[in-house]
Amino acid sequence: MVATHAFAGRVLVTGANGSLGRALIQHLHASGAKVRAVVRSERAAATLRSLAQPPELAIVDWSDAHEGTARALATAATHGSLRRIVYLSIVGADLNSGNACLASKARAEAILLEAPLATTVLRLPMVLGGDDPATWALRARAHKSVVPLVRGGASLEQPIDARDVVACIAAALERPLLAGRVLDVAGPESLSRRELVRRAASLLGNTPRFVSIPLPLVRSFAALAERITSSPPLTTAMLDVLEHDDRIDPKAACDALGITLTPLDDTLRRVVASGGGNARGDSA
Repeated sequence: MVATHAFAGRVLVTGANGSLGRALIQHLHASGAKVRAVVRSERAAATLRSLAQPPELAIVDWSDAHEGTARALATAATHGSLRRIVYLSIVGADLNSGNACLASKARAEAILLEAPLATTVLRLPMVLGGDDPATWALRARAHKSVVPLVRGGASLEQPIDARDVVACIAAALERPLLAGRVLDVAGPESLSRRELVRRAASLLGNTPRFVSIPLPLVRSFAALAERITSSPPLTTAMLDVLEHDDRIDPKAACDALGITLTPLDDTLRRVVASGGGNARGDSA
């Protein structure tokens, strides 16, 4: 997702129909901003028209993800009046990464950081507390008696509250001196995926049993899915991102943005309280 503005009070939000996009639009409206939103389909636009204060809408069919979208936005911004950009990337993005997704994200960052654009990049880990697959999956697991996890849930997560992400975007838009900065933003705790599920389940009085799924087995499934379908549910690149350890110090980013992070247990209470065990998504 990208938030841009041409002058104070007017903001363009791309990827606007997602959970974060909708929350950001509502936050900006409450702050008195005039919001325009870009989505990819009429179906996505319909989700925004149902908001109490729907934004101005445009439907744009991006040619591809990451770099293609970044180039299209950069070209449009350079030829128009948009200059200030806040781009949401991912923790671990690196031009030299062997992971295709992380390297592609880093190339998109580089495109948007070029002059004359004034871009701030926010690199994020798992975001919790919205209406999104990561939240659905954690909520579902918290209710289960048996929870299968890749490598037994050994990978490290550093989840951040969705409300904190909205606050970070708004703060970055308001701070032009952060142009050209890449900020690693994450939650206050880094912990294993297994411990994250256990913490969420404990708030429900549940003590699940964990079953370890071998990583090579899941990697083989992802490789097969890539060969037999054009839209696989899991790719090897996606799997490596999911298994990437997130362990950063968010203090520098929080100080620069002037935000205070929500404690993890507060976020988890909101996650497990916002729905029952019939969550709409689950993943290994």
